[in-house]
Amino acid sequence: MSAPNQLSAAAAVAQLSSGNLTAEALTRACLERAEERKSVKAWAWLDPEHALAQARAVDRAGRPGLLAGLPIGIKDIIDTVDMPTEHGSPIYRGNRPFADAACVALLRMAGAVILGKTVTTEFANRFPGATVNPHNPAHTPGGSSSGSAAGVADFQVPVGLGTQTGGSVIRPSAFCGVVGYKPSFGEFSRSGVKMQCPNLDTLGVLCRSVEDLALMRAALIGMPHRPIDRTLGGPRIGICRTPAWDAAEPPVQALIEQSATRFAAAGARVSEVSFAPEFADILDHHRRIFNYEAARNYAYEYEEHHDQVSQMLRDTVLSPGRELPLAAYVEALETAEAFRRHLDDLFRDVDVLLTPSAAGEAPEGLGSTGDPSFNSIWTLSWSPCVTLPAGTGPKGLPLGPAQRGCRSGSSSSAIAFATRPFSTSPPGPRRSSPDESLSALQGGEGGAQRVALGG
Repeated sequence: MSAPNQLSAAAAVAQLSSGNLTAEALTRACLERAEERKSVKAWAWLDPEHALAQARAVDRAGRPGLLAGLPIGIKDIIDTVDMPTEHGSPIYRGNRPFADAACVALLRMAGAVILGKTVTTEFANRFPGATVNPHNPAHTPGGSSSGSAAGVADFQVPVGLGTQTGGSVIRPSAFCGVVGYKPSFGEFSRSGVKMQCPNLDTLGVLCRSVEDLALMRAALIGMPHRPIDRTLGGPRIGICRTPAWDAAEPPVQALIEQSATRFAAAGARVSEVSFAPEFADILDHHRRIFNYEAARNYAYEYEEHHDQVSQMLRDTVLSPGRELPLAAYVEALETAEAFRRHLDDLFRDVDVLLTPSAAGEAPEGLGSTGDPSFNSIWTLSWSPCVTLPAGTGPKGLPLGPAQRGCRSGSSSSAIAFATRPFSTSPPGPRRSSPDESLSALQGGEGGAQRVALGG
C-alpha cells in the first residue's frame, strides 16, 4: 500500500472522504517527506505546526467539502492571508497580504489544507529560485512554478498551484515528470495573483493524475465535481510541429512521430497540421506582449527598487519592454487575435493537437529554467493545455512531450482527451529505463501532454 503522501489527489480525497485516512495523517506524511528532502528546496515558506493545525481543524469538522482536507502547495506569487507572499524577490521579503487570493479562498472553501508556499522564480519570470530537479539536483526543475513541480514530483504535496505567462506550468511539469494543466484563458480567477501580463497570465494546476485535474478544476471554479467523460470516441489528432520544431531534441521529435503512429494504430485519425505562413513569427508577437505588459506592471519595482530587481529581468524583459513602441505592442495584440481565429479554422478538421511541451529533458545547470518556446504559442492562443509524463530520455530525466488541444471544445474536453489512449501512474523521483518511454506510447506507464484549445 502506498504511503499517504504518495497518493494522487483523487485517491487521497477518496480515502479522506471515506474515513480511511485523516487530514492530519496525510499532512504529517507530506511534512515528513518535505523535511527528509529539504535538499530539493521546493518551499519558500513551510510551517509544520500551522499546516497541522489546519488539518486537525478539518478533521474535527468531519472533513467536509470536495477536497476533504487535501494538502496543497501555493506558488509564492499567489496571496495567502496567513502566510508570507514574497514573489521570489527581496523587495517583498516578509510581505503579508491582507487577504487570500480568490483561488486560495476557493480551495479553503472546498476543504483544502494550505500546506505552504512553493518557490517561484523572481516575479514568475526568468531569474531562477533555489529549487532543484528532484530527479537530478544538477538539473533545472523548470520554471517559473519550480517549487510546485518539484514538490509534487517528490511526493512532498499531492497538488500545487502554478501560473503560466510563457511556459511556467507546462514546462516544469514536463521536466519534473508530473501532470500539468493550463486552462483556457480566464477560466480560473487571477484575483490576488501578482499581475505580470494581463493578456497572458493564467493560473494552473500541477498534480499526479488526470483525475486530479477534474477534481481541482471543480474546486477552483466553485462547481460540482464531474467525473471524466471516458466515452469520447477516437479523436481526430493533428500533429503540429510549430515554428519551434527545430529546437526540439531528437528524442522528443522521435516520440512525437512514434505517438502519431501509435494513435493511428489505436483507431485515431491522424493528420499533419501547420500554421499559415503569416504566423511563422508568432513567438515574436508573444514576446512583445510579454515584455511590454511586464515592463508596465513592474513599474514600481523598477523605479523604486531598481537594484533589487535582478539584472536578468531588467535586461531581458523590463528594459526591452519599456523601449518597445506602442504601435508594435498593438500589432502584436492584433496578430494574436488573428492567430486565435486561424486556430478556429484549423480545428474544423481536428479535435486534438499533439505537439512538444518542451525541447527535451531538463537542461543541466540551475542558471536557466529552460526554453519556453513550445509553451508560449499556446499561452498566446489562450488554449487549455495538459502535459503528462511519458517515460524518460537519454539522461534518465522525464519527458513530457505532447500537448493536445480541441479549440472547439472546452477545458473539460482537454482533460477527457488526456485520458486517452495513454494511462498514467504516479510519477516520482526515480529514473526509469529507456524502454519506459516506448511503453508510455503503447498505453503503459507514462503518457503525454494534451491540450484543449479555446474553451
